[in-house]
Amino acid sequence: MQMFARNPRQWRKSTLSKEDIKLFKEKVLNEKINPVVIHIPYTLNLASSKQRFHKITIKEFTQDLIEADKLGAQYLVTHPGSHKGASAEEGIDNLTRALKKILKGTKGVKTEILLENTAGSGSWLGYNFSQHKIVLEALKWTPRLGLCLDTAHAWAAGYKIDEEEGVNGLVAEIEREVGIERLKVIHLNDTKDKLDSRRDKHADIGVGNIGKKGISLIVNHPKLKNVPFILETPKDSDEDDIRNLNIVRELYNGTL
Repeated sequence: MQMFARNPRQWRKSTLSKEDIKLFKEKVLNEKINPVVIHIPYTLNLASSKQRFHKITIKEFTQDLIEADKLGAQYLVTHPGSHKGASAEEGIDNLTRALKKILKGTKGVKTEILLENTAGSGSWLGYNFSQHKIVLEALKWTPRLGLCLDTAHAWAAGYKIDEEEGVNGLVAEIEREVGIERLKVIHLNDTKDKLDSRRDKHADIGVGNIGKKGISLIVNHPKLKNVPFILETPKDSDEDDIRNLNIVRELYNGTL
């Protein structure tokens, strides 16, 4: 499962109590949930060119990573960030410097940081995996850094994953640029936006442009099928999650 450990649209106002952490870990153990994935709040920007904001992001991200580790989470997912106000190269440099400081300040922490690919709208980094490679190379391929693939973002960035050739091409690029073994989590989402739209709007499984064929190719790909999949599909009620999960399971089992 994936969750936010605090309000995703506000700065940190408190820390989790020992009682909350203990109760959470007991529930996870009893329900046999594995892995536990935490998504970083949207307020943070590791690639920011604004010095004060960059420092705040590093401080809060460090605290979030430590807290994720206390909760026993295997992964902490983050977007690479936006280079608004600077060049993409400067943004990647800011991102790399931030991660170096965060890793240095969290030695002994087991929770792995996962960089998520983005739709590439505006000045967002991470819409192709060559940018991920630059960051990993700068961090000497640390095992504490991995990849989270978002299917809706990939489509919006121009990866035509509604057909076999496109899915194979995406997998080949990940393998070539960062190594398929670093892909630890997949956000499985359909999308209503056009290919290469650079817009990020998720849709229910099978009703968007990736469609049931594309989703089936992804969940059954031999190099992807054993990676944990997490839905970030639209939700008005629990029934929406149940419906989407059932469709994915039928596609995975070949019964749909």
